[in-house]
Amino acid sequence: MKKLEGKVAIVTGSSRGIGKEIAMKLAQEGAKVVVNYSRSPEKAEEVVNQIKQQDGEATAIQADMNQVDQIQQLVTSSVEKYGQLDILVSNAGIEHFGKLEEITPQDFERVFSVNVAGQLFVTQAAAPHLSSGGRIVLTSSVSARFAAFYHTLYAASKAAVSAMVLNLAPELGERGITINAIAPGGTATDMAQENAERYTHPALQNVSPDALLKSQIILQRLAQPEEIAAAVAFLVSDDASYITGSTLAVDGGMF
Repeated sequence: MKKLEGKVAIVTGSSRGIGKEIAMKLAQEGAKVVVNYSRSPEKAEEVVNQIKQQDGEATAIQADMNQVDQIQQLVTSSVEKYGQLDILVSNAGIEHFGKLEEITPQDFERVFSVNVAGQLFVTQAAAPHLSSGGRIVLTSSVSARFAAFYHTLYAASKAAVSAMVLNLAPELGERGITINAIAPGGTATDMAQENAERYTHPALQNVSPDALLKSQIILQRLAQPEEIAAAVAFLVSDDASYITGSTLAVDGGMF
């Protein structure tokens, strides 16, 4: 018996990267998966097709996570499609680097609209459809705990997610629903590759990437997206029934 047999899951931002691997993993464990995307219908359909090729069930639904009406429609359409909702994984997010004097109100609105408000309002939309045993996993980041130059806005948004999870846990716990977050470290995705140099201290720009990994991560390598997905699959399973309000670091042991 697969661990998520008979469950229905929404995974936001799941047309690529970590979100794609989460969708694939939950489907492998037996869940019917809603693959959410914002602007890449072709990539979302590729994920759906891959799931179906592995004898899973999935559908793609468009919704922009900074538009509350689209968030609500995502949840409504998912329930109409599958008749129930058991799992929400809020993965969609955007990156930001910028010096203090360069941060604009528009930057703040853009980052917090997706990384914080988007995760809050998709939780709000999904919660009424979850029954006892429901699972919610949001996405924080190790950036909430480790400083990097010019990363204030992004890090603050991810710290807010951990605070939301902690404070929503008692409220949702009254209904038997757990809510947790994952905090991935460096992960081998296209987003990480685009921003890798920006995470590096200016004094270490000439140090080889391999040496940096060995000096900063106990396991001496980046995570693979499948490893982040495995942590999510654990948190939404019955094996994690006594875990709520927590942020799980999936970072290879950063120090």
